[in-house]
Amino acid sequence: MAQSVWGYDKENGPEHWHQNYPMAKGDKQSPIEINSKDVRHDTSLSPWHASYDPGAAKTILNNGRTCRVVFDDTFDRSVLRGGPLTGAYRLRQLHLHWGSADDHGSEHVIDGVKYAAELHLVHWNPKHGNFAGALKQPDGVAVVGVFLKVGKTPKPEMKRILEEIDNIKTKGKEAPFQHFDPSILFPKSRDYWTYHGSFTTPPCEECITWILLREPIEVSPDQMARLRSLSKNGENEPMCPLVDNWRPLQPVKGRIVRASFK
Repeated sequence: MAQSVWGYDKENGPEHWHQNYPMAKGDKQSPIEINSKDVRHDTSLSPWHASYDPGAAKTILNNGRTCRVVFDDTFDRSVLRGGPLTGAYRLRQLHLHWGSADDHGSEHVIDGVKYAAELHLVHWNPKHGNFAGALKQPDGVAVVGVFLKVGKTPKPEMKRILEEIDNIKTKGKEAPFQHFDPSILFPKSRDYWTYHGSFTTPPCEECITWILLREPIEVSPDQMARLRSLSKNGENEPMCPLVDNWRPLQPVKGRIVRASFK
Protein backbone atom coordinates (compact mmCIF):
# COMPACT_ATOMS: atom_id res chain seq x y z
CA MET A 1 0.00 0.00 0.00
CA ALA A 2 1.64 3.21 -1.16
CA GLN A 3 1.80 6.17 1.18
CA SER A 4 -0.77 8.14 -0.77
CA VAL A 5 -3.43 5.55 -1.40
CA TRP A 6 -5.12 5.12 1.95
CA GLY A 7 -8.87 5.18 1.61
CA TYR A 8 -12.04 3.50 2.77
CA ASP A 9 -12.11 0.38 0.61
CA LYS A 10 -11.39 -3.15 1.77
CA GLU A 11 -7.81 -3.15 0.55
CA ASN A 12 -6.77 0.30 1.83
CA GLY A 13 -9.37 1.01 4.52
CA PRO A 14 -9.07 1.94 8.21
CA GLU A 15 -7.97 -1.51 9.37
CA HIS A 16 -4.85 -1.17 7.17
CA TRP A 17 -3.91 2.42 7.98
CA HIS A 18 -1.58 1.54 10.85
CA GLN A 19 0.71 -0.35 8.45
CA ASN A 20 1.86 2.95 6.96
CA TYR A 21 0.73 5.26 9.74
CA PRO A 22 1.64 3.65 13.09
CA MET A 23 0.03 6.55 14.99
CA ALA A 24 -3.34 5.07 13.94
CA LYS A 25 -2.82 2.55 16.74
CA GLY A 26 -2.08 5.25 19.34
CA ASP A 27 -3.81 5.76 22.69
CA LYS A 28 -5.72 8.93 21.80
CA GLN A 29 -7.41 8.04 18.55
CA SER A 30 -10.71 9.34 17.17
CA PRO A 31 -13.59 8.92 16.66
CA ILE A 32 -15.01 7.45 19.87
CA GLU A 33 -18.43 6.59 21.17
CA ILE A 34 -19.72 9.06 23.71
CA ASN A 35 -21.69 7.40 26.50
CA SER A 36 -23.69 9.86 28.57
CA LYS A 37 -23.18 7.78 31.68
CA ASP A 38 -19.38 8.16 31.44
CA VAL A 39 -19.37 11.86 30.59
CA ARG A 40 -18.23 14.34 33.24
CA HIS A 41 -20.16 17.59 33.40
CA ASP A 42 -17.48 20.27 33.85
CA THR A 43 -18.80 23.58 35.16
CA SER A 44 -15.50 25.28 34.34
CA LEU A 45 -16.02 24.79 30.59
CA SER A 46 -16.89 28.16 29.12
CA PRO A 47 -18.97 28.76 25.98
CA TRP A 48 -17.07 28.67 22.68
CA HIS A 49 -17.50 31.32 20.02
CA ALA A 50 -16.49 31.61 16.40
CA SER A 51 -15.91 34.84 14.52
CA TYR A 52 -15.59 33.98 10.87
CA ASP A 53 -14.87 36.37 8.01
CA PRO A 54 -16.99 35.28 5.02
CA GLY A 55 -14.29 36.69 2.76
CA ALA A 56 -11.85 34.02 3.95
CA ALA A 57 -13.60 31.25 2.00
CA LYS A 58 -11.55 30.28 -1.06
CA THR A 59 -12.35 27.03 -2.82
CA ILE A 60 -14.37 23.84 -2.62
CA LEU A 61 -12.85 20.57 -3.78
CA ASN A 62 -13.38 16.84 -4.19
CA ASN A 63 -10.16 15.08 -3.26
CA GLY A 64 -11.62 11.61 -3.78
CA ARG A 65 -12.04 11.13 -0.03
CA THR A 66 -14.28 14.01 1.00
CA CYS A 67 -15.76 17.32 -0.05
CA ARG A 68 -13.66 20.12 1.44
CA VAL A 69 -13.99 23.90 1.68
CA VAL A 70 -10.68 25.72 2.12
CA PHE A 71 -10.23 29.06 3.91
CA ASP A 72 -7.48 31.65 3.99
CA ASP A 73 -5.58 31.08 7.24
CA THR A 74 -2.61 33.36 6.68
CA PHE A 75 -3.74 35.60 9.54
CA ASP A 76 -6.39 35.62 12.28
CA ARG A 77 -9.39 36.41 10.09
CA SER A 78 -11.64 33.47 10.99
CA VAL A 79 -11.10 32.24 14.50
CA LEU A 80 -12.51 29.98 17.19
CA ARG A 81 -12.11 30.89 20.86
CA GLY A 82 -13.31 29.88 24.29
CA GLY A 83 -14.72 26.55 25.36
CA PRO A 84 -11.85 24.24 26.31
CA LEU A 85 -9.36 26.30 24.26
CA THR A 86 -6.75 28.84 25.28
CA GLY A 87 -6.16 31.49 22.66
CA ALA A 88 -7.60 31.85 19.17
CA TYR A 89 -7.50 29.00 16.64
CA ARG A 90 -7.62 29.79 12.90
CA LEU A 91 -10.12 28.12 10.61
CA ARG A 92 -8.31 26.24 7.83
CA GLN A 93 -10.89 23.96 6.24
CA LEU A 94 -14.17 22.17 6.70
CA HIS A 95 -15.12 18.78 5.30
CA LEU A 96 -17.73 16.06 5.73
CA HIS A 97 -17.97 12.35 6.42
CA TRP A 98 -21.11 10.50 5.34
CA GLY A 99 -22.63 7.08 4.79
CA SER A 100 -24.19 5.16 1.92
CA ALA A 101 -27.58 5.35 3.67
CA ASP A 102 -29.21 7.76 6.13
CA ASP A 103 -28.78 5.50 9.18
CA HIS A 104 -24.98 5.81 9.36
CA GLY A 105 -22.14 8.03 8.24
CA SER A 106 -21.11 10.03 11.29
CA GLU A 107 -17.76 9.18 12.83
CA HIS A 108 -18.60 9.87 16.46
CA VAL A 109 -21.48 7.88 17.92
CA ILE A 110 -23.63 9.19 20.78
CA ASP A 111 -25.13 6.55 23.09
CA GLY A 112 -25.29 4.12 20.19
CA VAL A 113 -26.81 6.68 17.81
CA LYS A 114 -25.19 7.19 14.42
CA TYR A 115 -26.06 10.22 12.32
CA ALA A 116 -26.21 10.45 8.53
CA ALA A 117 -23.12 12.65 8.36
CA GLU A 118 -20.61 14.61 10.39
CA LEU A 119 -19.20 18.00 9.52
CA HIS A 120 -15.70 18.89 10.75
CA LEU A 121 -14.41 22.47 10.98
CA VAL A 122 -10.65 22.26 11.38
CA HIS A 123 -8.79 25.06 13.21
CA TRP A 124 -5.14 25.34 14.22
CA ASN A 125 -3.21 27.17 16.90
CA PRO A 126 -1.03 29.88 15.31
CA LYS A 127 1.31 29.94 18.32
CA HIS A 128 2.92 26.88 16.72
CA GLY A 129 4.00 28.89 13.66
CA ASN A 130 2.25 27.01 10.89
CA PHE A 131 -0.18 24.16 10.33
CA ALA A 132 2.58 21.54 10.03
CA GLY A 133 4.00 22.69 13.36
CA ALA A 134 0.58 22.58 15.00
CA LEU A 135 0.15 18.93 14.00
CA LYS A 136 3.06 18.02 16.27
CA GLN A 137 1.59 19.61 19.41
CA PRO A 138 -1.14 18.26 21.71
CA ASP A 139 -2.87 21.66 21.66
CA GLY A 140 -2.23 22.23 17.97
CA VAL A 141 -5.66 21.71 16.44
CA ALA A 142 -9.29 22.21 17.43
CA VAL A 143 -12.10 20.58 15.47
CA VAL A 144 -15.74 21.49 15.85
CA GLY A 145 -17.92 18.50 14.94
CA VAL A 146 -21.53 18.98 13.85
CA PHE A 147 -23.88 16.05 13.30
CA LEU A 148 -26.24 16.00 10.32
CA LYS A 149 -29.51 14.14 10.64
CA VAL A 150 -32.04 13.53 7.93
CA GLY A 151 -35.44 15.11 8.39
CA LYS A 152 -38.34 16.57 6.49
CA THR A 153 -37.40 20.19 6.98
CA PRO A 154 -33.99 20.68 5.43
CA LYS A 155 -32.04 23.57 6.79
CA PRO A 156 -30.95 26.18 4.27
CA GLU A 157 -27.46 26.14 5.82
CA MET A 158 -26.08 23.26 3.79
CA LYS A 159 -27.60 24.52 0.59
CA ARG A 160 -24.67 26.64 -0.48
CA ILE A 161 -22.16 23.78 -0.21
CA LEU A 162 -24.48 21.34 -1.94
CA GLU A 163 -25.20 23.75 -4.79
CA GLU A 164 -21.54 23.54 -5.70
CA ILE A 165 -21.47 19.74 -5.78
CA ASP A 166 -22.14 19.67 -9.52
CA ASN A 167 -18.92 21.58 -10.13
CA ILE A 168 -16.78 19.08 -8.25
CA LYS A 169 -18.41 15.80 -9.27
CA THR A 170 -15.14 13.93 -9.78
CA LYS A 171 -11.89 13.49 -7.85
CA GLY A 172 -9.44 16.36 -8.32
CA LYS A 173 -12.09 18.92 -9.22
CA GLU A 174 -11.92 22.29 -7.49
CA ALA A 175 -14.20 25.32 -7.82
CA PRO A 176 -14.09 28.85 -6.41
CA PHE A 177 -16.18 29.12 -3.25
CA GLN A 178 -16.33 32.71 -2.16
CA HIS A 179 -18.10 34.70 0.48
CA PHE A 180 -19.29 31.99 2.83
CA ASP A 181 -19.75 32.23 6.59
CA PRO A 182 -19.53 28.70 8.02
CA SER A 183 -21.05 29.78 11.32
CA ILE A 184 -24.46 29.39 9.65
CA LEU A 185 -23.78 25.64 9.92
CA PHE A 186 -23.91 25.70 13.72
CA PRO A 187 -27.07 24.51 15.52
CA LYS A 188 -28.91 26.84 17.89
CA SER A 189 -27.57 25.20 21.00
CA ARG A 190 -23.92 25.75 21.91
CA ASP A 191 -23.81 22.68 24.20
CA TYR A 192 -20.80 20.48 23.52
CA TRP A 193 -18.73 17.50 24.57
CA THR A 194 -14.96 17.80 24.51
CA TYR A 195 -12.07 15.33 24.69
CA HIS A 196 -8.52 14.96 23.41
CA GLY A 197 -8.16 12.89 20.29
CA SER A 198 -6.80 12.62 16.78
CA PHE A 199 -7.47 13.26 13.14
CA THR A 200 -9.77 10.55 11.81
CA THR A 201 -7.69 10.30 8.61
CA PRO A 202 -4.01 9.29 8.22
CA PRO A 203 -1.53 10.03 9.63
CA CYS A 204 -4.05 10.28 12.52
CA GLU A 205 -2.00 12.79 14.53
CA GLU A 206 -3.07 13.06 18.19
CA CYS A 207 -3.21 16.85 18.33
CA ILE A 208 -6.91 17.57 18.45
CA THR A 209 -9.15 19.14 21.03
CA TRP A 210 -12.56 17.96 19.88
CA ILE A 211 -15.62 20.15 20.40
CA LEU A 212 -18.62 18.02 19.46
CA LEU A 213 -21.93 19.85 19.35
CA ARG A 214 -24.81 18.08 21.06
CA GLU A 215 -27.57 19.33 18.76
CA PRO A 216 -27.53 18.05 15.16
CA ILE A 217 -28.52 20.13 12.14
CA GLU A 218 -31.12 18.80 9.74
CA VAL A 219 -30.70 18.01 6.05
CA SER A 220 -33.16 16.57 3.57
CA PRO A 221 -32.86 13.09 2.01
CA ASP A 222 -32.35 14.97 -1.21
CA GLN A 223 -29.37 16.87 0.15
CA MET A 224 -27.76 13.66 1.38
CA ALA A 225 -28.28 12.13 -2.06
CA ARG A 226 -26.33 15.03 -3.56
CA LEU A 227 -23.34 14.31 -1.35
CA ARG A 228 -23.48 10.68 -2.40
CA SER A 229 -23.48 11.72 -6.04
CA LEU A 230 -19.80 12.68 -5.82
CA SER A 231 -17.36 10.27 -7.42
CA LYS A 232 -14.16 9.08 -5.76
CA ASN A 233 -12.72 8.51 -9.23
CA GLY A 234 -11.32 11.05 -11.69
CA GLU A 235 -13.10 12.53 -14.66
CA ASN A 236 -12.09 9.86 -17.19
CA GLU A 237 -12.72 6.93 -14.90
CA PRO A 238 -15.97 5.10 -14.18
CA MET A 239 -18.29 6.84 -11.69
CA CYS A 240 -17.70 5.33 -8.26
CA PRO A 241 -19.84 6.91 -5.53
CA LEU A 242 -17.91 8.59 -2.74
CA VAL A 243 -19.73 7.14 0.29
CA ASP A 244 -18.89 5.63 3.67
CA ASN A 245 -15.83 7.84 4.14
CA TRP A 246 -15.96 7.45 7.92
CA ARG A 247 -13.54 5.79 10.31
CA PRO A 248 -14.90 3.19 12.75
CA LEU A 249 -14.89 3.82 16.50
CA GLN A 250 -11.56 3.74 18.33
CA PRO A 251 -10.88 2.61 21.91
CA VAL A 252 -11.33 5.33 24.52
CA LYS A 253 -8.42 4.03 26.64
CA GLY A 254 -9.25 5.87 29.83
CA ARG A 255 -9.82 9.30 28.32
CA ILE A 256 -12.42 11.46 30.00
CA VAL A 257 -15.11 13.15 27.92
CA ARG A 258 -16.32 16.39 29.47
CA ALA A 259 -19.65 18.08 28.79
CA SER A 260 -20.51 21.79 28.97
CA PHE A 261 -24.07 20.86 29.92
CA LYS A 262 -25.85 18.68 32.49
